Order: sequence, then C-alpha cells, then structure tokens
Amino acid sequence: MRIKPLPPLNSLIAFESAARNLSFTLAAEELNVTQGAISRQVKHLEEYLGKDMFLRSSRKIVLTPTGLEYYQSINQSLLDIALVTGKVKKWQGEQKITVATTNTMASLWLLPKVAEFQNEYENIDLRILTFDNVIDLKRLDCDIALFYCKNPPSNMEVSTLFPEEVFPVCSPSYLGKIGYPTKPEEILNRTLLYLDDAQKDWLSWDEWFSGVDLPNIIPRNTMNINNYSLLLQAAINGQGIALAWGSLVDDYLQSGALIRPVEHVLSTSSSFCLLEAKNRGFIPNSVKAFKAWLLKELPEEVGEKGLL
Repeated sequence: MRIKPLPPLNSLIAFESAARNLSFTLAAEELNVTQGAISRQVKHLEEYLGKDMFLRSSRKIVLTPTGLEYYQSINQSLLDIALVTGKVKKWQGEQKITVATTNTMASLWLLPKVAEFQNEYENIDLRILTFDNVIDLKRLDCDIALFYCKNPPSNMEVSTLFPEEVFPVCSPSYLGKIGYPTKPEEILNRTLLYLDDAQKDWLSWDEWFSGVDLPNIIPRNTMNINNYSLLLQAAINGQGIALAWGSLVDDYLQSGALIRPVEHVLSTSSSFCLLEAKNRGFIPNSVKAFKAWLLKELPEEVGEKGLL
C-alpha cells in the first residue's frame, strides 16, 4: 500500500534545516545551496500544506505554531531515518561480514567456532542473522548463508559443509532409567523427541526408521518441540531420545552429555551448505577470508563419534 500523503522530500529537508537553524542563510550553508533555493523549497512546502511554516521579517524568521509542531515531528522522523541508515551503512565495507543461518546452526555449530575466527582476524566485524524456515534463500541480505538443504538452490553458489548423517542420541541417565536395553526396538520404543512439523525440511523419525530398516517401531510416548536446540536440551535432561545431525552435536558427544544408544546411522543426499549469491560482483577480502577459514574448520570425518 502506497504511503500518502507525502510532502516534496527536497522541500522537507530544506524546511527541517531552516527550522532547526531559524535561518535560511545557515540552512543554505549546511545543505550547500543558495539562500534563494532554501526559500523556494520552503515556499513550495507551504503551498503544498496550505499553511505558513514561518513568520518572516527583514532580520529573522520565526516558526508559526503549525511550523513548530510540524518541525518537531519531521526532525524526529529524519533522526530515525538517519539512525537506521547508519546501521545499514555500517555493515557495508571491506572489514564487515554478514552471515545468515538458522538458530540451530548458529547456536550448535557456528558460534562455538567464531571465537577462533575473531582471534585470527581481529580487524573484521562479524554480524550473524538467524532465520528459520526461509522460503527464498536468495532474498537474504547477507554475504554468506549457512543452511541445511535437501535441494540446494540452483541460483546460488553452493559449497557443501558436511553431509547429512542422522542417528539417535540420549543422555546416559536416560539409558539407565530404562534399564540399559540392548536391542534397537527395546530402546527406540520408549519416549521419542520429535521436531515439530513446522521444521518441514528436517528428517522425521518415521523417515529415519524407514531408512534404517526399522519400520515397525512405535514409541510409547512422544514429545514435540519446534526448536532443535531445545529438543537437544530435553535429550540432555533425560526426557527422551532425539534424532541428531552429525557435526551439530559433536561437542555434546565428546563431553558425554549425549551418547548414541544404537549404531544405526542414516546418510542421505541432503547436506548443510554454504551459499553465496551468483554474479554478486566485487567480493571483499573479509568475506573471502571468512569463507576460507570456515571451510578449513570442517571435520575430516563425521559419524563414528560418541557411539555407545
């Protein structure tokens, strides 16, 4: 929907400067135009509004009550515009990087590594934006995107970070609570933690069971959670068994907070990807450095860690 009515914007800038300085001369110096130009722009605005903004005399100008009220609103609006413009411009330049990713990849994979990048590249500023359930990745305003992809977008440059390898995890205390069963069907028919249906791209328990030839397992209880980090926390708390994606849970497996109760692993054609817009022109050295560092950080192998 079009925003209206809007005044002539050049006249608005001239009026704000003249009202703030209470001088057409000072406004002209500030905007690097002639005094006559300021006078004409202010007159144009007054004609548009149908109200006088200033009381004019031979020596000075004074705001009318209407002009004062209008100035106060316009001044604040222009300050807000200047503030947000400054924030946008701050993240444009040789030493700035904007990375878009999901909450899950940010919290479980990227953020634990970022301190090393910051230590190595102290002069580069990094901004991380998180989005879940993005419909059109190419519309993201970022230098680099890190996302899980069943079908990587054809209109973007794609670098595979790591393949999808999915396996169950739970806490050691949870296995102790259910009596340390040894058969997959005895373990996996207990409480399963499900990622809510809103996360459509992520593999479901039913798909995993079918993929590892365990199609007839029916859980005794389920818990649905729509945030993967919270789902893993529930598993760590001993509330059930979760599906884990290799490389996202390495730290939990290495610390022993989570273990793999069965050896079954499902590998698919999906992967976690680094995505970049095609034909984006000049690429800052900071972005090249971050990409090279990130790819260097990839594990050499994924899959056999933390197996019970």
